[in-house]
Amino acid sequence: MILDSLKNGSKYASVHPKFQKAFDYLLSNDLAALSVGKVELDGSDLVVNVVDITGKTVDTAKMETHNNFIDIQVPVGKAERMGWKVTADLKEITDSYNAEKDLTFYADKATSFVDVQPYQFAIFFPEDGHQPGISEGVYRKIIVKVRV
Repeated sequence: MILDSLKNGSKYASVHPKFQKAFDYLLSNDLAALSVGKVELDGSDLVVNVVDITGKTVDTAKMETHNNFIDIQVPVGKAERMGWKVTADLKEITDSYNAEKDLTFYADKATSFVDVQPYQFAIFFPEDGHQPGISEGVYRKIIVKVRV
């Protein structure tokens, strides 16, 4: 997992070949003004999802993992608490792996939490179980999906 300010995103270009394109997009657009929906930056290998979500409590937010994609999550409207637990330690599967959505859900809860402020980002790799969406009310969020 990586946590940093969006303005520092380009520093992570060496981590994955598609990160530079992802951060160029995030830094060159008014994220609050983007229309809700998906934007393909490199076919299905690099997709920007603009969503308006309703925050959840720590008890209702689900732990999730992805096998084939890295998430770059950027809250825009307000701060979001995100939980983390190493994927190898997750034991309580509630929804088995869905290959179409590249998603598994767990009943496990996070062992660590970070508060991600607006225009900061958290990057979650397949090795990072994550419990996002812990906040109050409705807010804008950008989720970039990067194929591993």
